[in-house]
Amino acid sequence: MAMWGLHYLLVAFLITITYGINAESAGITRHYTFHSLTPIPLWQIQLKNITRLCKTKSIVAVNGKFPGPKVTAREGDNLQIKVVNHVSNNISIHWHGIRQLRSGWADGPSYVTQCPIQTGQSYVYNFTIIGQRGTLWWHAHIQWMRATVYGPLIILPKLYQHYPFPKPYKQVPIIFGEWFNADPQAVVQQALQTGAGPNASDAHTFNGLPGPLYNCSTKDTYKLVVKPGKTYLLRLINAALDDELFFTIANHTLTVVEADASYVKPFQTNIVLLGPGQTTNVLLKTKPIYPNATFYMLARPYFTGQGTIDNTTVAGILKYHHKPTSNHFNSSKNLPVINPSLPPINSTSYAANFTKMFRSLANSRFPANVPKIVDKKFFFTVGLGTNPCPKNQTCQGPTNTTKFAAAINNVTFILPNTTSLLQSYFSGMSKKVFTTNFPSAPVFPFNYTGVPPNNTMVSGGTKVVVLKYNTTVELVLQGTSILGIEAHPIHLHGYNFYVVGQGFGNFDPTRDPKQYNLVDPVERNTINVPSGGWVAIRFLADNPGVWFMHCHIEIHLSWGLTMAWVVLDGDLPNQKLPPPPSDFPTC
Repeated sequence: MAMWGLHYLLVAFLITITYGINAESAGITRHYTFHSLTPIPLWQIQLKNITRLCKTKSIVAVNGKFPGPKVTAREGDNLQIKVVNHVSNNISIHWHGIRQLRSGWADGPSYVTQCPIQTGQSYVYNFTIIGQRGTLWWHAHIQWMRATVYGPLIILPKLYQHYPFPKPYKQVPIIFGEWFNADPQAVVQQALQTGAGPNASDAHTFNGLPGPLYNCSTKDTYKLVVKPGKTYLLRLINAALDDELFFTIANHTLTVVEADASYVKPFQTNIVLLGPGQTTNVLLKTKPIYPNATFYMLARPYFTGQGTIDNTTVAGILKYHHKPTSNHFNSSKNLPVINPSLPPINSTSYAANFTKMFRSLANSRFPANVPKIVDKKFFFTVGLGTNPCPKNQTCQGPTNTTKFAAAINNVTFILPNTTSLLQSYFSGMSKKVFTTNFPSAPVFPFNYTGVPPNNTMVSGGTKVVVLKYNTTVELVLQGTSILGIEAHPIHLHGYNFYVVGQGFGNFDPTRDPKQYNLVDPVERNTINVPSGGWVAIRFLADNPGVWFMHCHIEIHLSWGLTMAWVVLDGDLPNQKLPPPPSDFPTC
């Protein structure tokens, strides 16, 4: 796979909207076209030069925007997104959190549900949004390209349906990201080659802007201008590669109303925590009168591990709009800036208490359909490990003879590179690509959160778990203390799941299930396995296909902290995966 070089990427973004019969109930087909071409006509964009932190570099910018274009749809809409690639690099796009019911060919992770789109190829991502509304996002799903290739995916309720909270005056997406002065592809390649942890990013960003706390960045500050006495819906998205982030606004209280495009029982907080991949909608009620002050919005990492991270703070500004009068001049430059405080970087107690606040609405309109009876139970350890250093090479991992690795149940996942898992499964050629013996529990149990075992080596393989259609699943994800205790944001493609339990230490299969919440557990697509603890989830395997599950910390994904579920077809026609589209990419 080619590395990003000093070539150009052109992305033209054409939008047409085709109204179907009875659009209010049947939804709308929305066509989006992302073109990547060279050379560059004047009306298109390129791997353009962009300056941050007083350094200029080329980044991938979809439609000339960083972050990329906002995709807006309604529940029930069909989206058709055409990606045309004429650069030397492969690309694929993942629609993070979309269920992709019977449309797994459009899910996007390279070598899992598709081969990446190669030079000169195009591919139409075609899927329908079924039973979902809220804030999701899209991003590249190959190497570390999502460092700049990402954007919001907003799903509005169906026409004439209302939010289960007060209608906001305005809706504002705020995407948290990381900025690298270096090429992110070079960063990960260096880490994989040397066996060390990756170099940290140089800044965090709000909507691509690092803000005044970084060198040369005062002019690159995100500003949110609000009116007094209004309610704003902030759509928060953590698109950072490797960092969980605390977020707060000075002297303002936020009301959480949604997580991962699922409504929750509203609760108030001053500080929000999002793992990479997670989204959270909050209501911001502005002050009733002009406050004669501006307010910092801050985000900073939450981290309990032992590696090197970007422990810097990104700041944006919340500014109140004031109509000038003859006796008052609206000079915001002279207003005081109020600075908030954030928890310590390793505040595990705050993270745990915040996570426990999330509950589904669990009402007649938005029921919590958590499986009460479980057909299959699985116990997966998630954490770090080591691989041996190649012969005649000195590595920079935990020792000079080992490289960092990551694994689920001590299996570090190896992606195929000549086909995709889904294509090999559908064509009946899976035996040549993957095996179905992924362990349902650790082969060698140990004290998962105590003193780690002497042998930290992981095994490698392309192994999956096979589920019959409509199987109810309970999965306990257990963090380990191997090479440090840290949280792991686990993302399951193709499904939402219910978080029925969580705790610290080792999961107790006799005691802990008695405390499960089977009444109103939160429904998510990405959940943080607590640092030094466990989380239990349940879901119904009602979506046929091959579905990736992985840690959304990008270096852990690169190290192999992933696995895949194969969900078989059901008996009925509407329970079967249709054939791939005619333009499906080839490797």
